[in-house]
Amino acid sequence: MRILSVETSCDDTAVALVNVSRNRFSVIDSLVSSQTKVHAPFGGVVPNLAAREHLKNLPVMLRGFLKKNKISSGNIDLIAVTQGPGLIPALLIGTNAAKALAYAWKKPLVGVHHISGHIYANFIDRLSLTSDVGEIRFPVLALIVSGGHTELILMKKHLDYKIVGQTLDDAAGEAFDKVAKMLGLGYPGGPIVSAIADKFRKSFKVRPFPFPTIHREIPQGQTFQLPRPMINSKNLDFSFSGLKTAVLYTIRDNPKILKSVKLKSALCYDFQQAVIDVLVHKTVQAAKKYKPKTILLGGGVSANKELRKQLGEAIKRLLPNSQYQLPAAGYSLDNAAMIAVAGHYQYKLAKNKNKFDNNWKNLEADANLKLV
Repeated sequence: MRILSVETSCDDTAVALVNVSRNRFSVIDSLVSSQTKVHAPFGGVVPNLAAREHLKNLPVMLRGFLKKNKISSGNIDLIAVTQGPGLIPALLIGTNAAKALAYAWKKPLVGVHHISGHIYANFIDRLSLTSDVGEIRFPVLALIVSGGHTELILMKKHLDYKIVGQTLDDAAGEAFDKVAKMLGLGYPGGPIVSAIADKFRKSFKVRPFPFPTIHREIPQGQTFQLPRPMINSKNLDFSFSGLKTAVLYTIRDNPKILKSVKLKSALCYDFQQAVIDVLVHKTVQAAKKYKPKTILLGGGVSANKELRKQLGEAIKRLLPNSQYQLPAAGYSLDNAAMIAVAGHYQYKLAKNKNKFDNNWKNLEADANLKLV
């Protein structure tokens, strides 16, 4: 099966061609056009500007993509598109493009939940319907961390989602961007804060385990000891608005931070470590409760090197019966290949596949689409 997919949920325009053979997902081609420079002056994504860029870029990308990969109605079996959640002006561009192709080519069309895509990014280029050691085995616990979502999702089988923990306010990625803005570091904030924090950590050779972090190896006065919100709560939910506010007050009470590279670096380090401590701790607690065979990491913040590393260390140390799986760095951020994989399972496991045949008539973008 060959799947053409489109993703336009936020500010990345993406298309992909994925081949499915013997339950293995191979990405034939994947293309992503970033809008970072367009939104950087505003310090965040502007929905109508995002839609305008999608409208400008997607037709050009599709024409070149179809020609390059010799794609036609005769060699495509399925079209998948992000249906939601996301920015409705942006989603409309992608869904309408996919609907037009499905109509013209008379192909089945699948609408995919964006978070489902991030989960299934972990299934790219690996056997995924077996229970062999080393493969993704159910039950699965997925930690999804992005600019709009922070969730712990339990899956007992494919497409069976149960949200066991979620943020009560800001998502972790949103907090990264807002802290970067407070410090005047630019947009997008996540990669910038991470790079600065990593440089600070290496300068003191910090070892952050066990969590919550105690900065014993950093000279006194070099860190700000930010709170770890809800790290000891009895539930598996998250909260990052208080942490963001703590950074704001820290800057307010120490205005010299904004003029000092060293102090900015220290604050970036402690902020990032606070987020990681909470994410790792909650994931471990969830795993102890639900005993998953596989723990997955996904979402844009899953590209964070320290989160990837520290979560892996925690699983190895505290959860020896669970295997750890994370997507290739290229598939951590928004992309269309992950939408193709999730779309494949939705189509393959559907009891009535005929409902997808004329789905170009029924599929509608939904900014608030629910996973469960």
